[in-house]
Amino acid sequence: MKSAVENLEPTRVKLTVEVSYDELKPSLDHAYSHIAEQVNVPGFRKGKVPPRVLEQRVGRGAVIEHAVNDAVPDFYNQAVAETEVRPMGQPSINVTEIPAVTGTPGGQLVFEAEVDVRPEITLPDLDGIEITVEDAAVTDEDVAAKLDELRERFGSLVGVDRPAAEGDYVVIDLSAKVGEEEVDSVSGVSYQIGAGNMLDGLDEALTGRSAGETTTFTTALAGGEHAGEEAEVTVTPTAVKERDLPEVDDDFAQLASEFDTIDELREDLRGQAAKDRGADQAVKARDLLLERLHGELDIPVPAGVVDAEIGRHLEAEGKPADDPHGEEVREEVTDLLRDQMLLDTLVEKLSVGVTQNELLEFLVSSAQQYGMEPNQFIQAASQAGQLQAFMGEIARNKALAVALRNVTVKDGSGNVVDLSEYIGSDELDAAGPEAEVAEAESAESAESAESAESAESADSPDSPDSPASADSADEAEDADEK
Repeated sequence: MKSAVENLEPTRVKLTVEVSYDELKPSLDHAYSHIAEQVNVPGFRKGKVPPRVLEQRVGRGAVIEHAVNDAVPDFYNQAVAETEVRPMGQPSINVTEIPAVTGTPGGQLVFEAEVDVRPEITLPDLDGIEITVEDAAVTDEDVAAKLDELRERFGSLVGVDRPAAEGDYVVIDLSAKVGEEEVDSVSGVSYQIGAGNMLDGLDEALTGRSAGETTTFTTALAGGEHAGEEAEVTVTPTAVKERDLPEVDDDFAQLASEFDTIDELREDLRGQAAKDRGADQAVKARDLLLERLHGELDIPVPAGVVDAEIGRHLEAEGKPADDPHGEEVREEVTDLLRDQMLLDTLVEKLSVGVTQNELLEFLVSSAQQYGMEPNQFIQAASQAGQLQAFMGEIARNKALAVALRNVTVKDGSGNVVDLSEYIGSDELDAAGPEAEVAEAESAESAESAESAESAESADSPDSPDSPASADSADEAEDADEK
């Protein structure tokens, strides 16, 4: 097989592929066998009809057409590998020459394939890039905010005899009418004023209302068959409650954590706040690196790929291909594809691979997000052909982390920031799967120890952020609401 590539545009190429008769012969033999299974010829058993008789019956052209249709995808993929182009969409195939359909068998198959490709991207020297992020210093206010979050989780709801205010929890009865038709109603629903997760205008309608006081307001419905339509909403708070927070003392520290004193708890929360700030620095550094690279590179995006992505987006939303929403998301889709092409280039340049453990960890985590059993999720992903896409996503994330290790990250004070806790290190990568297994076993041991401690004392969760703490707080809240 011979293949040649012609650059039509920075993001589109034309492959010309020549396949000799001998190379096409296996596909021709398969075509004869397949057609022989489909036709009935008197005097011959099904599948045993000689090629010469088949040609007389269906014509050699039909056999060649079958063979070409069967062979082109494989030869196209082979040409892609040989020419090292990086397709980003489906090719447009034009067969320009086929073997002889009459006379002596022979000739060759020639076809052209035009396809959108990832353009060549020349990355700048990562070692020469310096990024500045905010200082990660933790203030007393940060610790106080963490402490307040913990108090909220262990607080209890108590009824109050006053108008509702922001942050209060109200039990409401609500109904919505479009015209004269009631389209929805709920009763006895608990809602926190200020959450903003039900209807636009609900927070304003409830603020200042006492239990039993009915009010109406007009808003656009967000979902359902009447989405976008104006509705008249009637709402009545039947109870107003505020969260009663526990006192900040040693008793609270013992209730909400493994510590005996409030000072110990504050110190632990300071450490958590420091980790949060470090994670924020890592995220900001990642975003700034992408922004810096895009600023130095002019990455063209294949228009055909953008159109195809928009089409899939509209189809998923049940909208027609010409829906105006398509143009609204064009810029977003283009930016996402530009990011993907840049990250795929980093994957290649930095020789980033994906281990079996990394793929498994990703799949298990994704299964949890979708509320599915890991084996069930993995089977569904495999059947849908998504595993390769998942590996690509993992590789891109790894490549960005590796790229961050190669640049210099400083804080606003000029100090070099160590992000290894969040983006890994070259030493860990070099250690390979054995280090991953050891790290996983260490995490499992720690998790087992935490579970044992939690089981020993339900009132003393392992840490302020442990699931046990959240469960205890939620149960207390449920009991108060009842």
